[in-house]
Amino acid sequence: MAKKVNNTRVISVKLKIVIVFSLLILLSNFSTNYINLFFNRTELFKLMNQLLTKDLKSIYSFCNNQYQIYEFDKNIDGALKSIERKGLHEIKKKKAVVLGIKKNGDILFQASKIKKYKKFNDRESLQKMNTTLQGAQDEGHLYFTFNNEKYFGIYKYNTKWNVFILRAEEINEFYKESRIIFRNISIMIFSITIVIAIIGIFILRYILRFIDIITLAIMKMVKTQELELIDLKGATNDDITYLGTAFNSLSSTIDNLIGIFRKFANKDVVIKAYREREVRLEGQSEELTILFTDIKSFTFITETLGNDIIKLLNLHYDRAIRKIDNYDGIIGAIIGDALLAVFGAIETSTGNKSYQSILAAYSVLEETRALKMRMTKIKKELEKNKGKLNPDEMRVYKAVLLEVGVGIDGGEVFHGTLGSYVRMTSTVIGDTVNSASRLEGLTRFYNVPVICSDYVKNDVEENVDDHGIYFLEIDTVQVKGKTTGKKIYWAIFEKDIDEKFKKNIAAFKSGLALYYEGDWTMANKKFKRCQLPVAQVFKERTKGKSPKNWNGIWEMKTK
Repeated sequence: MAKKVNNTRVISVKLKIVIVFSLLILLSNFSTNYINLFFNRTELFKLMNQLLTKDLKSIYSFCNNQYQIYEFDKNIDGALKSIERKGLHEIKKKKAVVLGIKKNGDILFQASKIKKYKKFNDRESLQKMNTTLQGAQDEGHLYFTFNNEKYFGIYKYNTKWNVFILRAEEINEFYKESRIIFRNISIMIFSITIVIAIIGIFILRYILRFIDIITLAIMKMVKTQELELIDLKGATNDDITYLGTAFNSLSSTIDNLIGIFRKFANKDVVIKAYREREVRLEGQSEELTILFTDIKSFTFITETLGNDIIKLLNLHYDRAIRKIDNYDGIIGAIIGDALLAVFGAIETSTGNKSYQSILAAYSVLEETRALKMRMTKIKKELEKNKGKLNPDEMRVYKAVLLEVGVGIDGGEVFHGTLGSYVRMTSTVIGDTVNSASRLEGLTRFYNVPVICSDYVKNDVEENVDDHGIYFLEIDTVQVKGKTTGKKIYWAIFEKDIDEKFKKNIAAFKSGLALYYEGDWTMANKKFKRCQLPVAQVFKERTKGKSPKNWNGIWEMKTK
C-alpha cells in the first residue's frame, strides 16, 4: 500500500480512497445514530416526565392519606415508613428516589435503594423550590445533585406535611439502556464498515489495478534511471488507461532523445545530466587511466578504400567501443583512426580503472583479430569462386586487415565539460593523455600490442588481487617532447605464458639488465637468444657499443 522512493513515501491512492470513504461512512452512520439517540432521548424525557408525574400524584395522595392516619394515631414513624414503602414500590431503578424535603433542607422521608441522607445539600435547587412556592406555585421540575450524582425530578409541595415531595431519576441510569443501544449499534456500524471497506479494497484493487501497474513501472524506472513502456494489455478504456498511454507516448519520445543523447555523450555525462537535470561547463582534477588506440598504416588504408573507409571504421569502432563500454570505459574522443578512452570516471564503477583498461585493450585487439579472420574468410571464398584476386583486390584486402596498437597511462588529469552552452563536449586534458598517445606510438617501434606505464603496473599490482597479468619491462624511454625517462611495460596475461614464453622472457630480462648496465655486447648475445618480437629492436640497437655517458634511457627522436 505504501512504498519508499528516494526517501519519499508514496501512498497508494486506493488506500487513500478506502480510508476517506470509510471515515465518511463512519462519520455519516455515527452522526445518524447520534441524531437518532438525541430524538429518542427527547421522547424518553417526555416519557420520564409522564412517569414521574404519575408517580408523584400517586405518592402525593398516599402522603395525604398517611397524614390523616397520623392525626388519628399520632404515630409519625409508622406513617413515614408507610410512605417510604409506597415510594419503593413505585420506583424501579436502583438510584431512583422519592424524597420529602422540608423548606430548610431537612429530609423527612427518603424512599430509595441507596444510602439515606438527613439533609438535602443542593442549596441552589432547594432555593429554587422555595422561590417557586413563594410565587404561588407549589410544583415544578428541576435538575439537582444528590448522592454526588445528577438527577432530574418533579416536585409538589404538600401542605399537610410541609415538605416538597420530590420524585426523581438519576439521569445516567435512566439513559443507560439508550447508551447501550447506541454502543451496540455503533459497534455494528463499525464492523459493517470494516467489512464493506475490505470488500471495497478488493473491488477498488480490480477497478484501479492499472494504477498499481503504472506506479510500480514508474518506480522501477526511477530506480534504474531507464525509461520503459508500461504494459497496458487488458486495460479498460478509461482515464487511467489514457494516463498510461500518454506516459508511454512521452516515454518513447524521451527514450528516443536519451538514446540519441547517449550516442553523442559519455555515460558519466548522461548519468550526471539525469541526476542533476542539466549539463554544466565545469570540470575537476581526477586520477584516471587513459587508453589510446590507433590504427596502423592508416594513410595506406585511406588511399585504398576512399569513401569506404567510413564503413570500415564504423565496423571497427562499433566493436571496440562496445568492449570499452563493457569495462566501464568512456570515450573521450574519436579522431579518424585514433580512439581515446577514459577509465575511472564513472561513479558507479566498482572495478580497478587500470585493470579494466588492460582488459578492454585486449578485448579491442581480440575484436580486431576477429575482423581480420572474417576478411580472410571472405577472401578465400572469393578466390574459390573466381580464382586469384587481381592486384587492386589484393590491395583492398590488405587495407581491411586492420592492425591496432594500444597505449595506457594514468595519473592526474582535468576531466570535465568544455565549450559553450551552444555546443559543448566532454574531454580530458593533461600530460597523461599525451603520454598514452606516445605509448601507443611505441607499440609500432617495439612490436608489441599493448604498452603501459609504471602507474598502470603499480595500480594493478597494488590494488587488484589475483589479477593474472604479468608486466614485462620493455625499456626506459624518453619520448619526444619530454626531458625525463619513463619505464614502459608490455602487459601480458599469465594464462598465455607457456614454458617457451617463460624462457624467452628470462632471456629478454637478462639482456635488458646488461643493456641498462651499458654492456651491450653481452646484452646483444642475450637478445639473440630471445625470440620475442620486442627483442628485435634491441638486437639492432646493441650491435655496437653503448653511447658515452649512457644512463639507461633511450631517447626517441620521433613520436
